[in-house]
Amino acid sequence: MLADAGYVFDVMPADVDEDQPMSAGQSPADWAAELALLKARTVADRLDDGIVLGADTIVVANGEIFGKPTNEADARRILSVLLHTPQDVITGVAIVDAATGGCEMQHDTTRIVMTPMTPAQLDDYIAGGLWRGKAGAYGIQDHDDAFVREIAGSFSNVVGLPMELVGELLARWGVQPSGGAGLEL
Repeated sequence: MLADAGYVFDVMPADVDEDQPMSAGQSPADWAAELALLKARTVADRLDDGIVLGADTIVVANGEIFGKPTNEADARRILSVLLHTPQDVITGVAIVDAATGGCEMQHDTTRIVMTPMTPAQLDDYIAGGLWRGKAGAYGIQDHDDAFVREIAGSFSNVVGLPMELVGELLARWGVQPSGGAGLEL
């Protein structure tokens, strides 16, 4: 999505533990933003300069947080909940200036209502493996929205990066598409 928007960047995995517990009283949105900041700071600590973008996406339904499934059974468990209740897809986004340590973090939330899958559709989806590596065990882009009845908010947020918010944040930090200042992910 960043490349399609014209940004020039390098990808540097943060390799952080995404299963860290939320602090008492912390909202899921603040937790997602904090995880994004942890990722961005982890990468920024390896650099002398550059603007680092970190992001983390979670799904919240009925007060439960759903991250990436660990296996097929976990994907089935997650989808069995999400297919029957509205959910909020929350992506925390953080920017860190590697040279100064300056940072900013925000989040975006999109409300999703899914159309329930038949047992055969769920079996096919699980068997196809498209749930791997995706918060909430699904990718809205995978089936042309066949399983999404309603979406309120940023589509790109559900894909994994709220490009509207990211564009605003990067611009504030001097990063522009098409040959502007460099970006680390």
